[in-house]
Amino acid sequence: MFMLKRGEKMEGFWYELKHVCKQSGARYGILHTPHGDVETPMFMPVGTLATVKGISPEQLKEMHSQVILANTYHLWLRPGEDVVKMAGGLHKFMNYDGPILTDSGGFQVFSLGKTRKIEEEGVTFKSIVDGKKLFLSPEKSIQIQNDLGADIIMSFDECAPYPSTHDYMKKSVERTLRWAKRGKDAHKRKDQALFGIVQGGEFEDLRELSAKELVKMDFPGYSIGGTSVGEPKDVMYKMIDDAVKWLPDDKPRYLMGVGNPIDLIEGAIRGIDMFDCVLPTRVARHGALMTHHGRMNINNEKYKYDFTPIDDKCHCYTCQNYTRAYLRHLHKCDELFGKSLLSIHNVAFLLQLSEDIRKAIQEDRLLDFKEEFLNSYGRDVYERAF
Repeated sequence: MFMLKRGEKMEGFWYELKHVCKQSGARYGILHTPHGDVETPMFMPVGTLATVKGISPEQLKEMHSQVILANTYHLWLRPGEDVVKMAGGLHKFMNYDGPILTDSGGFQVFSLGKTRKIEEEGVTFKSIVDGKKLFLSPEKSIQIQNDLGADIIMSFDECAPYPSTHDYMKKSVERTLRWAKRGKDAHKRKDQALFGIVQGGEFEDLRELSAKELVKMDFPGYSIGGTSVGEPKDVMYKMIDDAVKWLPDDKPRYLMGVGNPIDLIEGAIRGIDMFDCVLPTRVARHGALMTHHGRMNINNEKYKYDFTPIDDKCHCYTCQNYTRAYLRHLHKCDELFGKSLLSIHNVAFLLQLSEDIRKAIQEDRLLDFKEEFLNSYGRDVYERAF
């Protein structure tokens, strides 16, 4: 069985810290991967079933998307990791030649609630596709991800609910650490970077325990999990602080499942390099849009005769070619093209925001940028989903 020796680099994967913002402490860096170099901080669009809903790989590249996500749990169920492996891996299967990240399937399994049973060996649950009994362990998750062939893969973890008692969370963290060790031992591909996931909920001592033990295992990158699961913003930001301070400067830091625009800025200020979320495409399909002037609902009657773009400061394909009136018409008629155009805009908005964050870090003015953003987008963004 292949195992990396301590301190040995993954093939073609490492993080290069280029600049620390003098005003905020945020990091600008380059993440080197087998499928190209990417700039951080970055937002990563989510392609659950090997597709970002409504957006082609070619369109993603035009939008300067860097890393995209795929979902281990869903691809295991459909079409099966064997199909993807036979196709030559995710990159060939979905025709995306940039870096890809897969999650472990842990979040999806634990969101099944009462239909799953957690044991030391792994989790037993019923398939959402056909109700068949399934079992997912740290070793199985890694095997699936090895077969899928993404550049960055995740340890199998328990995403405990919020709120949880300290006792429950301590047992959960300790189990997740044992699972991280088992997954690392099972990992067989030198061209895939396996990240450890820091858990611990809202408990500072457990975040410290989780982070320190994972750092001892020497993963090539670290994720922060268990955030954005219903906790208030101040609690989430403290969770990030409690984890980041124990993580090494020379490894990438990934905040899982976060896509509110202000959270990208606040996360970057706290030293986060990578973000992902289904939010931009999910809300777009319901007509909700992010703009430089705040949130917009394209269903609103006032846009019926509005022949201007969604956002006069946006350079995405949608804003360059279509009006609010046309997009409202498509959405009202439930046209697939409309959902695609709105999704393109929202994803492009977060990609552009990431680029603006990187520029502000390099210019040592991220805190100034945050104030400018809030003045334009609206300060109530802290109290809402986006």
